[in-house]
Amino acid sequence: MSTAALLRLWLPIGLAVLGLLSVNAHLVYVSMSSQPACVAHVRWGEGVANSGFFSAAVSSCQPLEQRDP
Repeated sequence: MSTAALLRLWLPIGLAVLGLLSVNAHLVYVSMSSQPACVAHVRWGEGVANSGFFSAAVSSCQPLEQRDP
């Protein structure tokens, strides 16, 4: 196989692998650097949580009325 044929074969493969690695690195960076805010959800024992609907098992957010200033 000639050098040009090998280059035509391996250049797209190398670019695809490089692109895949860079996209995955970006996803890891964004997931590690972002901190989602607390969102409203049904807490255990409140409202319809006892009716079989899903609720947070252990919430890391405190309700607004219980937050310390």
